[in-house]
Amino acid sequence: FCASPHLLCLPMTADLTDRALQRIRADVRALHAYTVQSAQGLLKLDAMENPFTLAPELQAALGQRLGALELNRYPGPRYADLQAALAAHAQMPADCALVLGNGSDELISLVQLACAQPGGQAKVLAPLPGFVMYGMSAQLQGLQFVGVSLTPDFELDEAAMLAAIAEHRPAITFLAYPNNPTATLWDKGAMQRCIDAAAAVGGIVVVDEAYQPFASHTWLDEMRAEPARYGHVLLMRTLSKFGLAGVRLGYMIGPRALVAEIDKVRPPYNVSSLNCEAALFALEHAEVFAQQAHTLRAERERLVAALRTLPGVLQVWDSQANMVLLRVRDAADTFERLRARKVLIKNVSTMHPLLAQCLRLTVGSAEQNDLLLQALAASL
Repeated sequence: FCASPHLLCLPMTADLTDRALQRIRADVRALHAYTVQSAQGLLKLDAMENPFTLAPELQAALGQRLGALELNRYPGPRYADLQAALAAHAQMPADCALVLGNGSDELISLVQLACAQPGGQAKVLAPLPGFVMYGMSAQLQGLQFVGVSLTPDFELDEAAMLAAIAEHRPAITFLAYPNNPTATLWDKGAMQRCIDAAAAVGGIVVVDEAYQPFASHTWLDEMRAEPARYGHVLLMRTLSKFGLAGVRLGYMIGPRALVAEIDKVRPPYNVSSLNCEAALFALEHAEVFAQQAHTLRAERERLVAALRTLPGVLQVWDSQANMVLLRVRDAADTFERLRARKVLIKNVSTMHPLLAQCLRLTVGSAEQNDLLLQALAASL
C-alpha cells in the first residue's frame, strides 16, 4: 500500500527477502553451512586441537609483542618475514616458493579458484572419506567434484584412483597425508603412482599435510630428492595442528611458477598482523611445540592400546595423526552418552558408508585421555 502516488510502491519486507534470495545460487541455497559443535562445559575432543596452552611466561612475552603492533596499519613486511621463517622451519626445497593462507581452508579455495573454468568444466578429485572442504569448496568455486572411495581398510584404492584420473583428467587431485578422518598414512607406492598419473593428464596435485607433526613421513622428502618429478605438486600444511588453531594460518609450498599463479588470486592482507606475529613467536619457540607433539604421539599410542581393550569397541585403526578412528555398535547412541558425561567427540558415522558406526576422537593430554576412556567405558 502506498500512502502517496509519488512514492515507489514496494512489496513487504518478507517479500523483498524472498525475491532477494532468488539471486542466491540455487546450489548454495541447497547447501548446509559448515557447523561447529558447541563445546561449552564439555571436554572438547572433537576438532584435533592441541590440548596444551602456552606457559605463563610465554603468554606474557607474546602479549607484549602483540600489544606493541601498529594495528592502525595494514599488515606489512612481517608477511615476508613469516614466509621466510616457515620456509626455514619446513626446510623448503631451494627451487620452491611459499604462500600463506587464512588456514588451510583458504588455500584450498585459492587453488580451486585459480583453476576454475567457465562452464564448470574443471574437475577436482579426492579420495573419500576425506576432508569435507575439498568437495564443498569445489562446488562453491564452480568445479565438478569427483570422489573415489577408499578400500574398506581405508587405503587408497589405487586401481580406482588411476582409472578416475585417466577418465576425468582432474585439474586438481587432493591427497591428504595423513587423511582425515581416518588418520591413515597411505602406501607410498600408491601415492607416487597417483601423483605420476595426475602429471600425465596435466593436473595439479595438492598433498595436504595438515597433521604432519604427528606423522612418520613427509612428502617433502620426495620433493627434495626429485624436484623435476614434482613440478605439478603443491604441499599444504597448517599451524593449527602445530598448536595454533586459533591463529588460523596455513601455508603452501610448491614450484615458484605455480605458487606465483595461486598468489595472484590471494586477497590482499589475507593474514593479519596479529596472526603473523603470533606465528613468528611460535616458530621462535618451536622446541616447545615439538615437545608437545612428542607427548601427543606417545599419548596416541597409549590411547589406541587402551581403546582396543574396551568391550563394545569393535575396531580401532592405527593413527598417524592426533586423532583416532574407532567403530562401535551404535555410534549415535555412544556419542550422546559421552556428551551426557560432558565429553564431546565427533560422530562421523554418516559422512560416508565406509564410516558406518565410526567415531573420531582427538588425542588429548594424559588427564583428558583418562577421562575420555572412563566416560567411553561407561557409555559403551
